[in-house]
Amino acid sequence: MGRRVVAGLLVIVVVGGVAWGAARWWGSRHDAAAGALGGGGPAMRRVVPEGTRVRIEVLNATDTRGLARRAMFALRDAGFDVVYFGNTAERSDSSVVRDRSGHADWAALAARAVRGARIESKPDSSHFLDLTVLVGRNWTPPREPLYP
Repeated sequence: MGRRVVAGLLVIVVVGGVAWGAARWWGSRHDAAAGALGGGGPAMRRVVPEGTRVRIEVLNATDTRGLARRAMFALRDAGFDVVYFGNTAERSDSSVVRDRSGHADWAALAARAVRGARIESKPDSSHFLDLTVLVGRNWTPPREPLYP
C-alpha cells in the first residue's frame, strides 16, 4: 500500500512538472508571436505611450485579401486605436504611414510598428484621424499563434 502511494505521488509530481514546463514554454512562445509585428526578428511590444490615444485607419493597398485586418490586430497590439480597417483602390508596393494630424512622432511609431513603412505628411482634419496606414505588398504579417 505504501509503495502505491509513493508511486502515485511521484507520478503526480512528474506530470505536474511537465505541465508547468510546457505552460511556461507555450506562454513565452505565445507572447513572442503576439508581440511581433513584422514577421521575423525580435518581438515588439506596445510602442504607443500609456495614456496616449492615436486613432488610425488601416487600408489594404494590395490584392491580398485580409491583410488590413491582420495589420489591424498587430497595430492594436502595439497600442494604436484602430478605428477602421478596409480596402483602398490605391495600390502600393511599400507600406505608407500618412500623418493626418501633424504628429510626426506618432507617424514614426506607426512606421516602426509596420517595419519599413515610409512616412508622408498629408494633414486632413476632416477624417478625424491621426494616421492612415496603407499596407503595401512588402509588409509581412506576423505569425499567428496557435491556439489548440
